[in-house]
Amino acid sequence: MSSRFQYLLLSLIAGTLLWLAWPSSPGTLFIFVALTPLLWLAENVRNIKAYWAWTLLAFTLFNAATTWWVGNTTVPASGVFANLFTALLMTIPFTSYYGARKRLGRTGAYVALIVYWMTFEYVNLTWEFAWPWLSLGNAFAMRPDWVQWYQYTGVGGGTLWVLLVNITAYECWRKFPELDIKYVGRMLRLLWKPALVLFVVPFVLNVLALLNTHPANDSKPMKIKVVIVQPNIDPYDKFTEGADAQQLDLLLKLSAQKADSSTQYIIWPETALFTEGAWENELRMNPEILRIRDFLQQHAPNAVLISGASTLKRYGHELQEFPYTARPLSDGGAYDAFNAAIQIDPAGGVQVYHKAKLVPGAEIVPYVKYLSFMGNFALDMGGITGGYGLTPGVLLMSRDIKPGPGLGSPNGPQVAPVVCYESVFGEYMARQVKQGAQFSVIMTNDGWWGNTEGHRQHLNYARLRAIETHRWIARCANTGISAFISPSGEVIDAQPYWQQAVMEHSVTIETVQTLYVRFGDYLYKAAAIFCILLIIYRIYLRFAKRANYVEGDQPASSKRSIPG
Repeated sequence: MSSRFQYLLLSLIAGTLLWLAWPSSPGTLFIFVALTPLLWLAENVRNIKAYWAWTLLAFTLFNAATTWWVGNTTVPASGVFANLFTALLMTIPFTSYYGARKRLGRTGAYVALIVYWMTFEYVNLTWEFAWPWLSLGNAFAMRPDWVQWYQYTGVGGGTLWVLLVNITAYECWRKFPELDIKYVGRMLRLLWKPALVLFVVPFVLNVLALLNTHPANDSKPMKIKVVIVQPNIDPYDKFTEGADAQQLDLLLKLSAQKADSSTQYIIWPETALFTEGAWENELRMNPEILRIRDFLQQHAPNAVLISGASTLKRYGHELQEFPYTARPLSDGGAYDAFNAAIQIDPAGGVQVYHKAKLVPGAEIVPYVKYLSFMGNFALDMGGITGGYGLTPGVLLMSRDIKPGPGLGSPNGPQVAPVVCYESVFGEYMARQVKQGAQFSVIMTNDGWWGNTEGHRQHLNYARLRAIETHRWIARCANTGISAFISPSGEVIDAQPYWQQAVMEHSVTIETVQTLYVRFGDYLYKAAAIFCILLIIYRIYLRFAKRANYVEGDQPASSKRSIPG
């Protein structure tokens, strides 16, 4: 077998194993060996450019096989760019690891790989090109019973676990290249300690997590009745002119099937209201809002309704500088368009939340603040054409009406509104819980990408958010999959894709704050600090090496001593 063919085969195996390990595939275990071919290539490919090419092939296959559906829109080229761009970013930690092997030794290089990869994932959570969909810790989204300890570490802990197991598996492969019965005893002697750390420790953490999340007192937990409506409106038709009234009729009709005087919350999906936009300063007297208030007073007088919406906010001349996302008005003012969530109650209160984590390309042009000429290139994915605003709205939604029996607080529970893509960001949802959210509502519209793995992956990622925050989640999707998710990640009453559905469930109000809620992505942040220190150290080594050549134009170690 030629070396080039062997390299090609291993690169394709790495990409295929990563794909097979990803939700909603049942092959999660493959994630523990998927990176070992790339580690072998790092030792055997002699040229860093060639190694970069083989890693790029592996990660391109991984991205294309798992998220090809991002191009299943009106602009298919966006998917090609997203997959290739993410694959290019993924090569950076591995090519950096390739270079570190010569300077830091085997153990040091493994540490560097972990630090580089986790820093990459952290950057991919925080910058405006954010696409954390393929963070390695997300591989366990279909196995919540394996990762109850995410309430301590978040997805970053899962990524660290994957990297450590892959490195250990590769070291075993390297030391025992031939399968022979005579090596079994030696292999077991070498592997029992790392196996103890890599598999028993997570199991113990799982047990501790289950014990730690029960309330300290024996009081009966408070429950509230929540109704979710899945209207199943084609996303490519819902934004046509004059469609608002028909869609509102459908949403109210479906809500009436389950809502009654015992209902505390009714949930509608992302952009269910105001497809052409509604001015926020006029919401209280908006005809659609008035219809919803009348409905609540007649059918669910103790309930509030939370819905996705497209809203508009006007900025007056009194502002010296408008937000960079604002669009000009003919009178010299400006306005922002928002992918928002609103809460409506029978007494007349309206609260507005603005989506804070926008989809790159579809909802925001990354760094348009510095590249203003790119402002018109945001893809139109429904609602308001172009990019959305980022001016903060409310972070949590609280009830302004008298709560139902047993709800305790005079203003009822605090709710974390989460719009679509935001549910991929663990620390963001943890911050809402840290501020006091007692359960979360995810409003989404996953129908843009059709009946592909996209909406199934998105549902499963929400299971990880429930574990991290130890909160119930009511997930309302326009076309599916709507479901309730328990704090342990169990999916309850999931509704079929592309079908109308109305569902109700009693959700427990939770008050426990997990370690992850308190400290967020501390593992990622620690890795970023170590990454900076590693880069400084590598720069120091490079300059120190050059300094050795300065005197006499030869390495200091090669100088001959002059006999005295």
